[in-house]
Amino acid sequence: MLEGLRVVELATYIAAPGAAGIMADWGADVIKVESPEGDPMRRFFDTIASQQDANPVFELDNRGKRAVVLDIRSDSGREAMKALVATADVFLTNVRPGALARAGLDHATLRALNPRLIYCSLTGYGLEGPDADKAGMDVAAFWSRAGVGSITAPKGAEPFPIRTGMGDHVTSLATVSAILAAVFERHTTGVGRLVETSLLRSGVYAIGSDMAIQLRFGKLASTRGRREAIQPLANFFKTRDGRWVCLLPRQGATDWARIAQAAGRPELVDDPRFASAKSRRENTAALVDLLDAAFGAMDYEDVAAALDEGDLTWAPYQTPRELVSDPQAEAAGCFVDTPDGAGGTFKAPASPARFPGAKDGPRGPAPKLGADTATVFRELGWSEDRIAALTGSSG
Repeated sequence: MLEGLRVVELATYIAAPGAAGIMADWGADVIKVESPEGDPMRRFFDTIASQQDANPVFELDNRGKRAVVLDIRSDSGREAMKALVATADVFLTNVRPGALARAGLDHATLRALNPRLIYCSLTGYGLEGPDADKAGMDVAAFWSRAGVGSITAPKGAEPFPIRTGMGDHVTSLATVSAILAAVFERHTTGVGRLVETSLLRSGVYAIGSDMAIQLRFGKLASTRGRREAIQPLANFFKTRDGRWVCLLPRQGATDWARIAQAAGRPELVDDPRFASAKSRRENTAALVDLLDAAFGAMDYEDVAAALDEGDLTWAPYQTPRELVSDPQAEAAGCFVDTPDGAGGTFKAPASPARFPGAKDGPRGPAPKLGADTATVFRELGWSEDRIAALTGSSG
């Protein structure tokens, strides 16, 4: 889908490399530029000896890219970076703006060099304001500061961290969409632009429905436990064989009778405590207890069949271990075979969209540090002597 689009990535960790990784899956030529020390995510599993032969976190976001080592602290490294950016459609970075300006890799400088360049800056907190140059990881900027964590935790619970890369990957999605919007605009204008995404802004949008309520009404209901839920039917119920199901009734009253029927308790519809949405809300604990007992007397397969018979919206509450064996996840293309660089493949999460009839999976493994430095600069027409002077032992 993106063949012919060249992306130069100067980034570390997850959010920006993840965005470039999606574009690599979709066919873009992504050149990952790293310092001689390499992206710290290459060492994600260094403290776990049994995992040192594989790094699935790094592989996910960097598969199919080409890897170049440049030391932008040196004059030669900065010169080489500018030569590379001059050939690019997109420059994607999560280096802090102050450091980029000191290296002469700021937006104004690179756009003067390449007017068609789409310069995408992904930061923790945006490009303006008192914290524009502040370091930001997804646990800090997305989860904590944007309020995602506080409204996710049930009322009264202590703070807990987001899972690895979750906020980063939401921001990756925002970044890909922003870059491709700028690519579309360039078809009309012929010139590039600055594109800005941040973990903070992505976090606010991720909880946008709740934030809309907060902004409009000045208050927001907290996340509550199962027996204190505002909508007792939108809940989780455990079956006799120990599996949980997520139940989500549609707006209106049509699903209540179907849920009662599926639970084997159709008489509850006529119980005055549960006759309306308001009365059910006033008697949440009693209703949840009754449905707990009803669904708890049934095995998962029977609950699944009954809920499907009622055309209800529900899903199994699964662990990642269970998801791996979910036939619908396989059918939806959630997992892809990734080349391992040694002639084999391994399973990994897919990019978040499918283009039927077009190849949209990994083009290759995650590259070794600096593996393509010489090749990339040879393509730029650099002499072997010049390449040797640039690469030294990293070539």
